[in-house]
Amino acid sequence: MERISLSNSAFEGNNNTYLFSDGPETVLIDTGDWMETTREQLEAAFDERELEFSDIDRIFLTHWHGDHTGLAGELQAASGADVYAHAADAPLIEGDEDVWAELSDLQEQYFEQWGMPESKRDVLREVLAGGKPTGESPTVTTFEDGETFSVNGTDLEVVHTSGHAAGLCMFELTRAGRREVVSGDALLPVYTPNVGGADVRVERPLEKYLRALQGIVDADYDRAWPGHRDPIDDPAARAQYIIDHHEERSWRVLDALDRKGPCDTWTVSDDLFGDLESIHILHGPGESYAHLEHVERAGTVVREGTEYRLADGVADELATIDADRWPLEYSRSH
Repeated sequence: MERISLSNSAFEGNNNTYLFSDGPETVLIDTGDWMETTREQLEAAFDERELEFSDIDRIFLTHWHGDHTGLAGELQAASGADVYAHAADAPLIEGDEDVWAELSDLQEQYFEQWGMPESKRDVLREVLAGGKPTGESPTVTTFEDGETFSVNGTDLEVVHTSGHAAGLCMFELTRAGRREVVSGDALLPVYTPNVGGADVRVERPLEKYLRALQGIVDADYDRAWPGHRDPIDDPAARAQYIIDHHEERSWRVLDALDRKGPCDTWTVSDDLFGDLESIHILHGPGESYAHLEHVERAGTVVREGTEYRLADGVADELATIDADRWPLEYSRSH
């Protein structure tokens, strides 16, 4: 397996595609975005290996986001390759207009619920319109959690890691006696994958993502190959770091409600992240919503209409805890 780094003009951080060509098959995991520059970079990487797009036999996709699936239709058209993705994401990857319309309607419902200003909605609508892959969509063969595919003698096992996206999956493999994982956007080396905004179809997004992270901790892989940037040499430690990061962010959400009183999701987002531009107009309140929904179900926050407030007694309890030690002390008692 080889990692090919591709530029990413649609979102953030160079994308990775993973190439298996050390056997009878030529297989890719993810394709990068749909931009001409990306296609040229991938084509140059194939040329260096004396390969052509027509040689591709199969393509596995970690999730539906356009910076991971953008070239899938073009590559399938050039090669006749089978394209695989989780069943939850397949309709979006295939460009099903009804499913895309449902996603757009659901996003608009959340924009209203979150209290997003209309001026920010206008900017975000333009960003989202530009973030939908152009060109031919692929035909997708679906898979589910736990399925295994053999690629040139290496088994790839599907691990469903919903949170960032409904159908987000990793692929476990063993190479030279080492347990590794192609982690897509479930585990990234520099920034934390967005939950809540990146795919508003996901119910209980933070709960599901934390469960996925704990699975990575428990698996104790020797290395992770992420969807963006460089390999991760201690995936369990990185996953634990992100778990701790979300625990600390939940504290910041409760602290914001303690200081501001009852308020909507946009107000909490503004307190956490400040003024937002571009795709972050979606990701900021989405992340805030994921945390608010999570602590609401934990009983520390109450939602009344579009506003959230601390549950009775929580403010008094927080006042007795040193803020610098809150995540540890509060989690031990709850």
